[in-house]
Amino acid sequence: MSLFGMFSNKDATKKIEEYLQKGAIVLDVRTLPEWNEGHIKGSKHLVLNSIPENIESIKGFKKPIIAVCKSGGRSQSATDFLSQHGLDVINGGPWQNVAKYID
Repeated sequence: MSLFGMFSNKDATKKIEEYLQKGAIVLDVRTLPEWNEGHIKGSKHLVLNSIPENIESIKGFKKPIIAVCKSGGRSQSATDFLSQHGLDVINGGPWQNVAKYID
């Protein structure tokens, strides 16, 4: 792993912890079969392509959001879309990245 990669991973970890301390909602954007294989207790599930039609309900969370998926790609797409709509959101990457901080 490169030195840059180590620092970016550490920064991502700090950001996840910071958002969880602020009471963030974990938004899992994987498919239903992926979700059914395992997910974070208490997280919200919305498949990535359904986010635009559910933007108002997502805004209704009135909390910061940590988007997660299987590898980080779809959660980055969700993060980009949600931030363009004024939401406080970060990409948590693979859902297991965030799961290790939740009881």
